[in-house]
Amino acid sequence: MPPAVNRTMSAPEWAMLVSLSVLWGGSFFFTHVALDAVPPFTLVTLRVGLAAVILNAVVPLSGLSMPRGARVWATFLGMGLLNNAVPFCLIVWGQTHIASGLATILNATTPLFTVAAAHILTSDEGMTGNRIAGVLAGLAGVAVMVGPAVLAGLGTGFLAQIAVLGAALSYACAGLFGRRFQGMGVPPLATAAGQVTASTLLLLPIALVVDRPWTLPVPSASVWGAIGGIAALSTALAYVLYFRILATAGATNLCLVTFLIPVSAILLGAVVLGERLDPQHFVGMALIGCGLAAIDGRLRAFLQRRRRPSPEVYRGRDI
Repeated sequence: MPPAVNRTMSAPEWAMLVSLSVLWGGSFFFTHVALDAVPPFTLVTLRVGLAAVILNAVVPLSGLSMPRGARVWATFLGMGLLNNAVPFCLIVWGQTHIASGLATILNATTPLFTVAAAHILTSDEGMTGNRIAGVLAGLAGVAVMVGPAVLAGLGTGFLAQIAVLGAALSYACAGLFGRRFQGMGVPPLATAAGQVTASTLLLLPIALVVDRPWTLPVPSASVWGAIGGIAALSTALAYVLYFRILATAGATNLCLVTFLIPVSAILLGAVVLGERLDPQHFVGMALIGCGLAAIDGRLRAFLQRRRRPSPEVYRGRDI
């Protein structure tokens, strides 16, 4: 039985969530380098495939063993489909028809889908007013950070926008679907290894048919370095954190990383590449911060404490 997770996250859980956003935010740097020489489907297949090699080597070194039952591997395939194969393909296709900024905003609807689905499908992640308000504030923050100008593209590329929204829905379903691994007794490290292994099996045929990678020139050392970075850091390590957060904090809290990824990517751009931070970035970060606080429950608890009369007031009334 999973623990009740419709609650305030602990400091270690927040630290893992922020770390996960940095790892996934940093994937934009690796992807930018790798896509100059490697087509999209080949890149995502290499990403999950190399991560599978790394994690399947780390599992026995950690004193664990991979589960062998048909039921758990069927669940790995379901998770790989929902969390990698379907959203990766939809986003790759969608971003060939719409701006990446608009895709970022549409992908940030993942928490909205998660809150709604969790309310219907779970008993411990019900919808609350502060969660809805927090999701809307976070979504507004992402829109402000990316820039309101990209919203002008909402009238074009309708099917591409539906595809990216479909990816967000798939991510939301993956978060809820992945809760069952804890009930099966599969630890987060083995769960991460099983998911990326299953994802590789699902994505490899697509890459072979669409990209025909054997016809491509051999990538340079810098491209292989970028592929190694996105596989080891943004996939292998990231998914270990992903399943650890999911097991303790739940799907709704986990999906908050969608709001933090643009923040991490923009801050990394400023620190590493010297990119300028504009006022809209700070406004967007403030909105995202308010949204996270509302969903976490701390803001509501703080306001309730401020409104509650102190014990001295009650004693004064008794006198």
